[in-house]
Parts: sequence; C-alpha cells; structure tokens
Amino acid sequence: MMSRRSALALCAVTLFAGILIGSAAEWGLMPGTVHASPFDQATAEQLYSELRADSALAASSQYLAKIARVTTPSVVHIQSERRTRRGLVEETGSGVIMQSEKSPGYYIVTNRHVVDGTELNNISIHLYDGRVIHPTRIWTDKATDLAAMKIAVNDVHPARWGDSRKLEIGNIVLAMGSPFGLSQSITFGIISAKGRRSLELGQGSEVLNQDFLQTDAAINPGNSGGPLINLQGEVIGINTAIASNSGGNEGIGFSIPSNLAKNIVEQLLENNKVTRAYLGVKLDPDFNANTAARLKLDRVRGARVLEVYPNTPASRANLQFDDVILLFDGIEIQDENHLINVVSLMPVNKRVKVVLMRNGQRVTVDVVVGDRSELEARAEAPTQPGIGVPVQPLGLTLHELQPDIAEQLGYEKSTSGLLVLKVSNSGPLSGEVQLYDVIQEAGRTPVTSVHDLQQALEEAPGDTVLLKVRRNVRGQIQDHLVVVPRK
Repeated sequence: MMSRRSALALCAVTLFAGILIGSAAEWGLMPGTVHASPFDQATAEQLYSELRADSALAASSQYLAKIARVTTPSVVHIQSERRTRRGLVEETGSGVIMQSEKSPGYYIVTNRHVVDGTELNNISIHLYDGRVIHPTRIWTDKATDLAAMKIAVNDVHPARWGDSRKLEIGNIVLAMGSPFGLSQSITFGIISAKGRRSLELGQGSEVLNQDFLQTDAAINPGNSGGPLINLQGEVIGINTAIASNSGGNEGIGFSIPSNLAKNIVEQLLENNKVTRAYLGVKLDPDFNANTAARLKLDRVRGARVLEVYPNTPASRANLQFDDVILLFDGIEIQDENHLINVVSLMPVNKRVKVVLMRNGQRVTVDVVVGDRSELEARAEAPTQPGIGVPVQPLGLTLHELQPDIAEQLGYEKSTSGLLVLKVSNSGPLSGEVQLYDVIQEAGRTPVTSVHDLQQALEEAPGDTVLLKVRRNVRGQIQDHLVVVPRK
C-alpha cells in the first residue's frame, strides 16, 4: 500500500507534468494548437487565483522546505589550512553536527581529507548562526575517509542518523553543504544506485570500505563531508566524492551510507580507533564467466579464493583454493571488494556462517574472524630474519626486488627497484609509502640497490628528494611521487 508521502510525491510529479502540458497547449506552444483567446488581465487574475489555491505540488514544496528548516542549522562549513612539503594547502568542506551515546557533548562528522594533518587552531568551523569555532579533538579513519571532530559548544542543533539499509533506488534525497564555499546550500535528487565499489577516488586514496550510495543531487567541491538527507530529515549519507570530467557536478555523486559512517565514528569516539576483522585469503580480482562456468556457477557471483594464508581464520576454517564465497553471515556476496567490506566491518572474534561453492557443491563452514591489525603487524616484519636493509633517514626497510617476487606481488616481471618491507610509524614516510611499494627512482635517478638510494640522497641538491614509487592497488599498477627530506 502506498504511503501518504509516496502518494504526495507521485501526485506532485503527475500534477507538475499536467501543468506543463496544459499550459503549453493553452498558450499555443504545442504543435497543432492555436490561441483560443487573447491573454488579458482577467485571464491573469484567474490564473493567479488558481495558483494561490492548495495543490499537491505546493504541498510537496512546503514539505521540502520543512526538511531544510530542521536540518540546515546542523550543517557547518569547514576551512582548514596546513603546511606540507609542497607548501601551504587550503581545504574547504562541509560537516554535520551529531550526538552519540559513546561520548558526551557534540561532535562534527566530515571527510578525513578535509581536515587530516591540520592543527586544531588551523581548522575553522563556521556554524549556522555565524559563529566560528575550532575543534578540541579530531579522530580520523583512513579506510573510510571519515573524521569526527569534538566541539566545546553546547548551544547547537544536532542532526539525527537515519537507517541507510531502508533506502531504495529512486528515493528522494537532499544534499547539503558548502559547494565552492557557498554555505547553507541544498540540492535535490534521488538515490541513483547503491553498493558502488572499486571507485578511483584520486591519487593516493586508500579508501578500503567502499559501499557508496550514488545520487544525482548536485555535489560539487566543498560539499565533501556534508550530509545526504532523506524525506524524514535524517542523515542517511556523508557526501564524499563525484565522478566528473570537468571537476564540477555532472549528476554522479557518492555518499558513505549512514550505517557505515555511524559505526566507524562511534568506534572512534569509544576506542580512539577502528577495529576491523579479516579472513586471511587472497581473492581473485579478475573472476570472469569462464572461471565461473568451470566452477559450476550459473553466473559470475561471489568472491573466488586464490590463496589461503597460513595461521589465519580462513586456514583454521579449512577454506581452499577455488572456493567461491557466496554468503557471509547471511549477506549475499557480489564480488571480492564487497566481501572485503563486509568482513572488515564484522565484530572481531565473531563466529559467522560462510556458504561456499566447492567442487560444484554448496558447502557451509563456520569462521571466527580475526583482528586485521594483528595481520598487518605480522606483515610489517620481513618473512626471514636478516632480509631487508634499514634506511634510517627514511624510516624504511628495503630489499632489492627480484623478478619472481615482483610477479608474486602483481608487478611486471621486469619491474626493478627497492621493495618496501617495513614502514616505521614514526618515520617521515609514514602514510606516504606502504608495505610492498617499489621505490624506482630517487632524484630522477633509477635505484636498484640500497647503495644507489643512499648515494642519491647524499648527492641530491637542496633539502628534499623526489621519489618515484610504484604501487599495486587491487590489481591496478599506479606510479606516484613522494617528496622526502634529504637528511
């Protein structure tokens, strides 16, 4: 049965179309029509009288105005300024004021890239009433590009979280924020798609948990971190990115679903970090129809296991090569990136049922998911004692890349350079360079040994050296440049 709001929206659209068609016919704008009578003052008065009468379209307009009225005071404009090795970087974005049972007072949810690496007093938060304040504390999560900022004021109006699981494609939404610095802006659209994953979000992006809502509500630079609002006036997404050739809105914007955002933010507030689960498998990024047919699947679905790592939850549950994970804790798995997202958001040590396709038969196994941080800690260390040479000025442990190792890591066999085996959390390249990156050049000079690198660091003019770094990002090989201090 259609709800009152759905009926109202449908009626509004139908009426609006009828008005346009009727007006076009009356005014002689449609082919084959003629003016029935001249447009005079009496006709104008009659039309104004009709327009002042109640209508479904006017009621819908007033309904949207109520949503804007109750939510706009919760939306903030953010300006941040930080110094990097490349100079002064200014960032503008948006945010939304929220409350949580995990922490007293108020906090602001925004995108990590808006405020990351910025001193508290260099972050200006512009409130609805014109006040400008600074956060007292910041928590960030790289894997979702989310941040929470504590604020010390109490006379503010918080928004409310909505349930993003209830969203359907076609639902009407409002995007709020400060596009191009124009604060308190609102745009209108629908949910165009759900579950968007494997998006390229810019050079250096490390967003692991991708499960975006797609909307055609206009999102532009400056909207990052602002809320996506449903017809109940609730936050059902945090606007994060756009797909654009021009750099502006082209009708394709992406928002982090509210259920994911709320989960991450509340973990940050309660534990100062986000704990993620893991299985301990290598998945097939190129799972195709031929492989699916060989494994007796009717279509490409699920996530295919290429390798099971020893001493992991997957090995303890006896997962095997060529298993295809179809269901994980009752959730139907779409692809390998979907599985990564689902697993990482599970509570650590939770026992879940996993349905597999194995040798043409459906098999159900129990898996107790582990703590991803333990896996990452083990991965930081070289696999054998004595492998790798520490380069103290960079905070890296490096090893000459061999062709067979390059191939195993997804690089071309001919790739040369220095393989990163460990990155010190306190080193100058923490966050810039990752495990299994390959350093290929230093100061535009190719490096194939630690000696080459040390010599390049010594001979480079000036106070900095430019490194060319190659990285395998989910099967895609990317090159980027990193500026590091010479001494």
